[in-house]
Amino acid sequence: MATRKILAELAGTFLFMFIGYASVAAFGGADVAGLLVVPFSFGFGLLAAIFAFGHISGGHFNPAVTVAMVLDGRTSPTDAAGYIVAQVVGAIAAGGAILIALSQDAVRAGITAPGSGTTDIGALILEVLATAGFLAVILASTKRAPGLAPIAIPLTLVAIHFATATLSGASVNPARSIGSALVGGDLAAIWIYLVGPIAGAALGWAVYKAVDGGGEEPAT
Repeated sequence: MATRKILAELAGTFLFMFIGYASVAAFGGADVAGLLVVPFSFGFGLLAAIFAFGHISGGHFNPAVTVAMVLDGRTSPTDAAGYIVAQVVGAIAAGGAILIALSQDAVRAGITAPGSGTTDIGALILEVLATAGFLAVILASTKRAPGLAPIAIPLTLVAIHFATATLSGASVNPARSIGSALVGGDLAAIWIYLVGPIAGAALGWAVYKAVDGGGEEPAT
């Protein structure tokens, strides 16, 4: 069972990132097309991964999500280690697929980096806060409204992309940033997208626990 879950995380992350990376190659840049297509592509890519493989592994496809699930007691540290490795491998494989099919420049276009006028610290703050909000939605929806979670989570990711794509790069997912940065050949800003989402996962979990409490029945 653990092997199937890890393979599901790898395959799901590959599907999610392949769709997202390909959309950047096709419509990337800060023009109208890119700002409309890429956010929906990442959101719909996550939606596809959730429906294809989420029933097997829980559908994390993001180390920040896995960290929050460990903090909330829903995933064991042992499973989490396997999940995170699988997620990173899946993202790198997706970047490799774009590299082979297109070019390294196509992969490089999807590297998350601070936008023009955004400092590294500013991008870090945005990533922490965006990830915290994302994880609060994930933790709450998967517990309180599991039937709606597969829709609410991807739509939240779309909203985050609209809000922060040109500012911080809208990563909220270390695997997403590792895949494009490693295959694209530019690791200069990768620390932002490792520290920010993980810190955001812890913050999102803390806010969720403080506000939701975890024990009450859903409001009616």
